Amino acid sequence: MRQRLEPNRREFLKKCAAGAMLAGGTHGLPAFFSAREKTRVVNAHDPLLRGAGSSLDSGRLLKMLDRSVQALYATDSPLEAWKKVARPGEVVGLKVNGLAGRGISTSVLLVEVVCARLQDAGIPQKDIVIWDRLNADLESAGFRNATRQDHMRCFGNDTLGYEEDLATYGSVGSCLAKTLTQVCDAVINLPVLKDHGIAGVTMALKNLFGAIHNPNKYHLNVGDPYVADVNMLPPIRQKVRLHICDATTAQYEGGPSYMPQWTWRYNGLLMSRDPVALDYTGWQILEQERAEKGMKSLRALGRAPDYIATAADPNHRLGTNDPSQIEQVEV
Repeated sequence: MRQRLEPNRREFLKKCAAGAMLAGGTHGLPAFFSAREKTRVVNAHDPLLRGAGSSLDSGRLLKMLDRSVQALYATDSPLEAWKKVARPGEVVGLKVNGLAGRGISTSVLLVEVVCARLQDAGIPQKDIVIWDRLNADLESAGFRNATRQDHMRCFGNDTLGYEEDLATYGSVGSCLAKTLTQVCDAVINLPVLKDHGIAGVTMALKNLFGAIHNPNKYHLNVGDPYVADVNMLPPIRQKVRLHICDATTAQYEGGPSYMPQWTWRYNGLLMSRDPVALDYTGWQILEQERAEKGMKSLRALGRAPDYIATAADPNHRLGTNDPSQIEQVEV
């Protein structure tokens, strides 16, 4: 049965996390990445996230999300941090990844708790849009398509289509999804921590391939420099404000399709405003798991995600892949 994103679900989640929501905050938006400052990546864990079963505990997931956003923005409360992500009057798009179905896609429950906190921060349901490349992908991942403008919306790019004119940067020329260009004022990127058989890994940067009409053209040379160039397209660079990588279940081989034999319960989240730092951190986590399983590194296999370094170079400056400039915070 598909889970529906409804107001009563929000109330349930709020009860599960009684006391976690505090008042406060401003309308200040996050600053763009600056090479002069260290960039922060929050790595959150909860070994009891699933309890004794296989299902995620909604209350514990919400608390882990609260810890993460509060640590990322260094605020006195989670609510204060969420008010720095978006302000009332803006339409917030949640870019999920539903390509691999329920097994290794963005968790419906994670999206629900993010929606709950956005509403607590003053973003009404009608101004929240959950989106991905295809309606079919969303459905297979457990989301329910909805297009009523007075409610929370959820649909693929095939609903509104793509702009007619190409957006170009470097090696790429693509038509951007109208959901991104015409509907969303701000975007929260919700990728998954997983391997990619062609592009090495697929996390924050690669997830924005879901905003263009021709991602199939940009997988040559392990996605380098194409992934970095796609993220330079102005609507992507200007509107994506936060990256929350779903690492509740992660996959270290065989992606982007779901291969259960190569998944493990990481029981965590990675969060950053810097997609390059997040991807670099996630890549190292996947490499560590591969090493523990006796597998070769992605570099040894010829599919290291060098587009991460390209995204950090002087021509892109989308973030940093320098470990000395990444502040990892565990919560």
